[in-house]
Amino acid sequence: MRDLTRPFKALADPNRLRILNLLAEKPLCVCEIASVLELAVSTVSKHLSILRDAGFITYEKDAKWVNYSLSSAANPPLITDLLALIRRRLHNDPQFKTDRSKAAAVDRNRICFIESSRREHDQLLKGVNV
Repeated sequence: MRDLTRPFKALADPNRLRILNLLAEKPLCVCEIASVLELAVSTVSKHLSILRDAGFITYEKDAKWVNYSLSSAANPPLITDLLALIRRRLHNDPQFKTDRSKAAAVDRNRICFIESSRREHDQLLKGVNV
């Protein structure tokens, strides 16, 4: 029963649907997704964890990047069917279109550098050594 309920619970959040929409276009890192959705990196990380646990996404380390993408065609039939349904039903949604446009223009080198610098700055303010 858990294998059936977990994917549906994962889809119950609009931001997770938006993440799946982005990853249907291309693999992205956490900072890129956070930038497009205008959410905190920690929030996006939690959403990605839920989607990964439900079987919708996977990740691959590539040098300093961790690229998230939709799971492969070897998914259980339920995941494959749900991903196809989401893509078909929400492809023309205005928010999804806007997100895809933003993702096409996102520059991971600039965004991740800014996010990394911001974290280092915050840690220094808290008195934590970096």
